[in-house]
Amino acid sequence: RKRNFEYVFGARIIEDESELDGMEVKKIKSTELFYFQSEENLNERIWFELKKTKKLFLSYNQGKGVTTFGMPVGDMCSVIDATLGEEKSSAVYSVIHSRHLEEEGEKLLWWRSKLYGCDPYAALHMKPDYVKSILAPWGMLDHPIYLITDGQDPEVFERLQQDPDIGPQLRLVPPESSWLGGDVTFAIMSNAFVGNPASSLSSFIAHSRLAFGFNNTSLFRKKDENGEWMDVCPGVDCLFGPKMA
Repeated sequence: RKRNFEYVFGARIIEDESELDGMEVKKIKSTELFYFQSEENLNERIWFELKKTKKLFLSYNQGKGVTTFGMPVGDMCSVIDATLGEEKSSAVYSVIHSRHLEEEGEKLLWWRSKLYGCDPYAALHMKPDYVKSILAPWGMLDHPIYLITDGQDPEVFERLQQDPDIGPQLRLVPPESSWLGGDVTFAIMSNAFVGNPASSLSSFIAHSRLAFGFNNTSLFRKKDENGEWMDVCPGVDCLFGPKMA
């Protein structure tokens, strides 16, 4: 697994400080690494990142063994199996990612709105009119709609449940099956995904869907001059723009 990780990400894992002998070591903070932006041409960076993403999923966790902390390894397909069962190969469903991001949510989304022009609140609150503006044109309101969430804003589920169009189709992933890796895979493999551009998890899901050639992914929207919801950038410019990837 170590060799595979190093191969996929082009990185080397140092297990003993003696391996650093003769090397020039530059220390950076984790936040600097998280927000690192490549100076490569955008098209080349997109190609590189999507290629690495596909390689990553060639060795996904299958629930075997333990982690470095001694915890059982989760099965990335467990949520799909538990939720869709024998119909998983033919199921048609949407996933909404409700991520409130603790107290930083509004600040982060406001920052994204300044960078890309998307609405500074809509993706946090996931109100019915916003969700329907996305799913209705894709013909997804007649199919199950699953909500994966950090649980910090229960009003999101309550509002959607009370909506006459969304409510009958709204579902939650079974809590006994839900875990981060399984939820991510479930969202990646959905027929439609609605995410929060302030969330790195939504960003990863969107990147992965793009790598696999899946359409119907929405993160960046705003209202036009007539008060109708519209995509800010339907291509990949926002997804791979500054402070996003």
